[in-house]
Parts: sequence; structure tokens; C-alpha cells
Amino acid sequence: MISAVLAVSGVATSVDTQVAYGQITTQVDEKSEIASATAGNTELAVREYFSDIPVMIEVARCESTFRHQLADGSILQGKVDPADTGVMQINKRFHEAAAAKMGLNLDDLYDNMAYARHLYEKQGTQPWSASSPCWGRTLAYNN
Repeated sequence: MISAVLAVSGVATSVDTQVAYGQITTQVDEKSEIASATAGNTELAVREYFSDIPVMIEVARCESTFRHQLADGSILQGKVDPADTGVMQINKRFHEAAAAKMGLNLDDLYDNMAYARHLYEKQGTQPWSASSPCWGRTLAYNN
């Protein structure tokens, strides 16, 4: 549904976004208000879901700039490792089977965050240590 609206609304251009551990390259429609609204909704969802764990909000900011679904409807993947998926950049190669056993689909925004919460409860922020130069300076965190 979003793809059809975006295809009508303007021309897509390539935009590189720097993150702590590399770059994520995506196609975005610069004229689309829908794309920015989706990103804003994702950020709001992350902030609400992790209101009790502020460091995870910062992890999401650094890992994905609060993006989960791209303007074309695809799920955000890491550029350095395309197995890194969604707003929390959960690596499917290492975590997809465990997430599935929990009934979670890492391509779903809320399941992606639920699995991130599970990882945080088991391992603290260690799974996101590669991006710690970005989020580690923003606030005290539980490692």
C-alpha cells in the first residue's frame, strides 16, 4: 500500500546515512510525507516500548535512526551485514531461530523490539556493542 502511494508522489534518490558501525544505504522518496510519518511513528513506538530502558531507545537511534520499514515497504537491513534486521538491527543469522521459537517474527516492528528486550534482559547492551561509540556517550547504561 505504501509503495503505491510513494511511486506516485515523486522521484526516489539514494541517501547514505552514517551509523556507528558503518553505513546503511536506502532508497527514499524526498518528496514523500508518508515516509517521514512512518519514521516518526516508528520512533514513537520505540520510545513508548522502551520507556523503562532508555539506553535501548538510544541503541535504536544509533542502529537504525528509528527506521524499521523503508519507503518501498521492505524491512531495513544493515549494509555491513544484511542479516541485521529492523529497527533494533537484530542479526537473523544468529537470532532468527530463537526468535521463531518464541513466536516472534523479526521483520515485525513489535516482535523486533520484543526480541531486543529479551536480548537486553539476558545480555545487557553487549549485542549492540559495535554501535556503542554512538549510544554509549548519551547516558549511563547497564552492560
